[in-house]
Amino acid sequence: MNLLYVNWDVSPEIFNISGFPLKYYGMLFLAGLVLCYTILKTIYKKENLSQQAHEALFSYAFIGILVGARLGHCLFYDFDYYSQHPIEIFLPIQQGADGAYHFSGYAGLASHGGGIGLIIMLLIYARKFSIKFMTVLDVIAIATPLAGAFIRLGNLMNSEIIGTPSDLPWAFIFRHVDNIPRHPAQLYEAISYLIIFLLVYFIYKKNIFEIGKGFYFGITTLLIFVVRFFVEFIKVDQVDFEQGMSLNMGQILSIPFIFLGLFFIIKSIREKKEIKVS
Repeated sequence: MNLLYVNWDVSPEIFNISGFPLKYYGMLFLAGLVLCYTILKTIYKKENLSQQAHEALFSYAFIGILVGARLGHCLFYDFDYYSQHPIEIFLPIQQGADGAYHFSGYAGLASHGGGIGLIIMLLIYARKFSIKFMTVLDVIAIATPLAGAFIRLGNLMNSEIIGTPSDLPWAFIFRHVDNIPRHPAQLYEAISYLIIFLLVYFIYKKNIFEIGKGFYFGITTLLIFVVRFFVEFIKVDQVDFEQGMSLNMGQILSIPFIFLGLFFIIKSIREKKEIKVS
């Protein structure tokens, strides 16, 4: 029967030197950001934004996403543990059973926190380079789903954020977890985010709609978190307190983003109509 499914037995580490591993997750995380940064260079030119602003973008985005995602995980998903081990929030170490600290990498990042952290850093960035905040959000939003796709591929390489049991022919058996065929929830999200990127980028390149500021931020935010909300139904609970909840933490945190996306879509359409009327 197992021949019907995908036998996923991939090591999360590319190599390990003296206890310091290079993992696929970190490489894919960085590759996604670099690819988005490269795509945004073309968009910055089209929008007449400065080259200096583009060169500084990567560091602002990287810090915002990493710090926000880390704090999001520690506060939203595992506060009880990290409130007792605050040093592990900020340093890539973990205390072992022997009481000593060992290098672990940042084992735990939350996409909702990453989104919040990115928005905060982009607000600082916009003020620093005298760019309208909504312009920055729109530009960044066009490429953001692509970064999300790479991050979810990293989760797949880690055999984490796995799906519930399934008998579908494309189910994955995550050998590092158990021998049960499961939905490849990470792959569902990665493919969905790639499609969202292609759709939003196509709309932007072809200038299909006459829209106001905030549209691209709105549609990207809406689509990403609608996908996240529904995929959560076929994910294994990430933390114990989610057991028995009608909606898990990922879904609860997605709802405000969904409404935020709708708000900016409606706002941008109304603003464009008002400009036409005037």
